[in-house]
Amino acid sequence: MSENYNDAEQSRYETVLNQYSSAPGEQEIAQAVKRADETAEKNNTKEVLKEIYSCLDLTTLKCTDNAESVLAMTEKVNSLEEKYPDLKNVAAICVYPNFANIVSQSLEVENVEVACVSGGFPSSQTFSEVKIAETALALQDGATEIDIVLNIGKFLSGDYESVCDEIQELKDLCGERSLKVILETGALQSAENIKKAAILSIYSGADFIKTSTGKENPAATPEAAYVMCSTIKEYYEKTGRKIGFKAAGGINSVKDTLLYYTIVENTLGKEWLNSKLFRIGTSRLAATLLAEITAE
Repeated sequence: MSENYNDAEQSRYETVLNQYSSAPGEQEIAQAVKRADETAEKNNTKEVLKEIYSCLDLTTLKCTDNAESVLAMTEKVNSLEEKYPDLKNVAAICVYPNFANIVSQSLEVENVEVACVSGGFPSSQTFSEVKIAETALALQDGATEIDIVLNIGKFLSGDYESVCDEIQELKDLCGERSLKVILETGALQSAENIKKAAILSIYSGADFIKTSTGKENPAATPEAAYVMCSTIKEYYEKTGRKIGFKAAGGINSVKDTLLYYTIVENTLGKEWLNSKLFRIGTSRLAATLLAEITAE
């Protein structure tokens, strides 16, 4: 009985995947990335850089993080509001879940989210009960967004039921708060796997799909970004539901941000180019962008 039930569940997820086209081929991906690379410079304007700045998830995920360093980063975000009143602030501060309370209690500016990585970040290799407890505690301490990692091991072994059940359970915990699912694209080995992982994540309740943790190599790549954005586009055309895209992992230059911005623009259109649907995770880039925008 149980075995038949599991087979039926697996068949259900295969049916979902079969509703979508195959992943783009190597040539299509290469052409899309080349086109974005060739046209990205047109977006190198102060207005676009301001928009990108407002889409940043300002991130610190180091083993050396402590209450003082996280508080200092939060106070820096607070001070920017007063120093640059005409500039939209960053989209979120992203930290480990044990720092959610510090950020939520010390954040004084509006429209900046408290994002926490959770669910056994960065490997996703722990008990589901631990993932649920960790996420619940982060939300209780003030997290307004949760970033989790897709269970890559179970996905690659074909256990789609477990992968989807876990995402759905964590989304149920989040409720109206955003759940971002990290695909860890560098570990997925192929465009086809990236597309399948994206579809299953979205189907299970993800509000955003995100490239990588930054802890694996390769991290974010424009090729993976294009596959993910084209999947979001196909899903939107089928359902009318808009899913966000987040690029993260090794994005360290203004040129990098312009490339990802342009991939989103070319694939999904300008309506995606806001902090509700587009994010860039970075630990170091905010200051560089700010210097470009303010010429200081």
